[in-house]
Amino acid sequence: MTADSSNVSGGVTTKAKGLLTWEKQEHLVKLAILILAAVLSFATRLFSVLRFESVIHEFDPYFNYRTTRFLAEQGFYKFHNWFDDRAWYPLGRIIGGTIYPGLMVTSAALYRLMWMLNITIDIRNVCVFLAPFFSSLTTLVTYALTKEIHSTGAGLVAAALISIVPGYISRSVAGSYDNEGIAIFCMLFTYYLWIKAVKTGTIFWSAMSALAYFYMVSSWGGYVFLINLIPLHVLALMITGRFSHRIYIAYSTLYCVGTILSMQISFVGFQPIQSSEHMLALGVFGLCQIHGFVDYLRSRMPKEHFDLLFKTLVSSVISVVVIVGTLLTLTGKVSPWTGRFYSLLDPSYAKNHIPIIASVSEHQPTSWSSFYFDLQILVFLFPAGLYFCFSRLTDSNIFIILYGVTSIYFAGVMVRLMLVLAPVMCVLSGIAISHLLAKYIKSVDTGSSKPATESKRQHKKLEQQSGGVKSEVAIGFVAIITLMLIVYTLHCTWVTSEAYSSPSIVLSARSHDGGRIIFDDFREAYYWLQMNTPENARIMSWWDYGYQITAMANRTILVDNNTWNNTHISRVGQAMASSEEKAYEIMRELDVDYVLVIFGGLTGYSSDDINKFLWMVRIGGSTDRGAHIKEKDYYAANGEFRVDKEGSPTLLNCLMYKMCYYRFGQMYTEGGKAQGYDRVRAAEIGNKDFELDVLEEAYTTEHWLVRIYKVKDLPNRGV
Repeated sequence: MTADSSNVSGGVTTKAKGLLTWEKQEHLVKLAILILAAVLSFATRLFSVLRFESVIHEFDPYFNYRTTRFLAEQGFYKFHNWFDDRAWYPLGRIIGGTIYPGLMVTSAALYRLMWMLNITIDIRNVCVFLAPFFSSLTTLVTYALTKEIHSTGAGLVAAALISIVPGYISRSVAGSYDNEGIAIFCMLFTYYLWIKAVKTGTIFWSAMSALAYFYMVSSWGGYVFLINLIPLHVLALMITGRFSHRIYIAYSTLYCVGTILSMQISFVGFQPIQSSEHMLALGVFGLCQIHGFVDYLRSRMPKEHFDLLFKTLVSSVISVVVIVGTLLTLTGKVSPWTGRFYSLLDPSYAKNHIPIIASVSEHQPTSWSSFYFDLQILVFLFPAGLYFCFSRLTDSNIFIILYGVTSIYFAGVMVRLMLVLAPVMCVLSGIAISHLLAKYIKSVDTGSSKPATESKRQHKKLEQQSGGVKSEVAIGFVAIITLMLIVYTLHCTWVTSEAYSSPSIVLSARSHDGGRIIFDDFREAYYWLQMNTPENARIMSWWDYGYQITAMANRTILVDNNTWNNTHISRVGQAMASSEEKAYEIMRELDVDYVLVIFGGLTGYSSDDINKFLWMVRIGGSTDRGAHIKEKDYYAANGEFRVDKEGSPTLLNCLMYKMCYYRFGQMYTEGGKAQGYDRVRAAEIGNKDFELDVLEEAYTTEHWLVRIYKVKDLPNRGV
């Protein structure tokens, strides 16, 4: 008896050890997959560093880098009270009250932390590698969010997908030091904590989601999408009869704590209780209180009395809300929607009313090809993931459905919001792949060497579990999914390498023999400005280049990428679109010392100022002082925008045309073409032989990409 008992207990112990070992193995595999996805997410964003150098990309990141460097050197107090006299001459700019400081504070904190650990690193390298680092964190939080919504398997697939999806990589490569680099992590982290709060109904998780929301608000203006999506989720739960005490605690805590914290950001201020973009959150918060009060009354009153009171209460509340809302709007206490928000509801609004918004390329509607280019197979897996979420509706599934549907609409209206769509595409695609593989993998015949009867019995049982799918069909399906994922990986790697890893500050092209040619004209020009112009020199350029000039040349500029003052930008546009004589009056009025233009006619660089010129005309003519500038005057007789002899005389004699094409008529650009052949416009310029009256050429870079002119002084009286 004793021997038998010991044998039994020994067998149980062995079995338990085996089970524990299997659990450890499973956890180890999950951990390995997550670590690999996080490492891949970081490594795949380093193409630009390996190919060029550790350099900041684009335009906005240079302002972020400049302010971060100031914060790291001077401290938060001076940073918060910094008045920048180098920007928007003669107006200047209060930095602390006009930015979202989350990005800068995060970088400065990491910089200080590494120095405390005796890791000596330059603040520039912290800025360059911050976005890849946070993309690795985004991979982990995507796993946690998808696991909370569906399953562990779906979480692992979603993490792997988001680690290399081009729609997210486009704003998070090394050197892309912009708010979106950390904002997507903040957004998904807030969503994860919100789902936890909804599931548990505890104040702890709700308060944590409010803290994450505060970090999101401090990092990116896109927080408005988040603070509208969460109330929309609560509203959907109310409509579907799923509202409960858990939802009440979660949303009330998030809204109260999150709103108070968000108002501590100077740039946000009282917007959460004054602007129309935040009214949905406030309205749903009020509905939660009314819903809770009604539930309390229902439990305390007879049905007849309750019905009468409920009808009276509803009509009274609706009347009060409409009257108060109308009064607050008319008196200006509640501000109307911003131009960018109107553009999301009506894509033609910005083009018709606010050309400064429409002129930004990332505010244009998204083409169908961009969806496939940035998302590839996720476009086809997304509907399948939605279907599986609809088939098993839960509170968290309703949230991810709302996220998916709203984000795909906004991404279609504005190409920049592809960034918001990419994470939910990965989550829903992960759910679809995990669900399908879990179903079909059961039917795959492993070819075991068990007896025939037992093998047939097991095969029949598996067929029943998987809906009668044959082994051959299952193998084919799994193979197709595997092939699709391999193609997705190759596509993402190619897109990342070729499309999203080239810094705009350093350009490259392929020569006839396949070699790479580097154009470093931008840094060459900014270095010349820094070394050869007075420290107080004022530079006029189009607003695209303002941040780069102040950060790299350390010179005063008239307008920059903040675009907060449309009148000032319009004045610069008027100067560019006017004749030399009228432009000189404007330049003297603005105390301009040098003028900088970007010209790509020699190298074939298409993003130059001639291709942007019509936006200068539209913005210049959008104010009262520029009413004389009409877009139609710059088109040829046949209605085309042409720079050749058929072009409009107004265009051929304006300041921008002359600054770009000065001395260009003597240049040979292509074999078999005449002098002055513009490689971008594919035309021989129409006005070649002219001299500048009010400007003199100060510097032209090696490949003619950047041209700098000095404004002549007024002639002495009597000379």
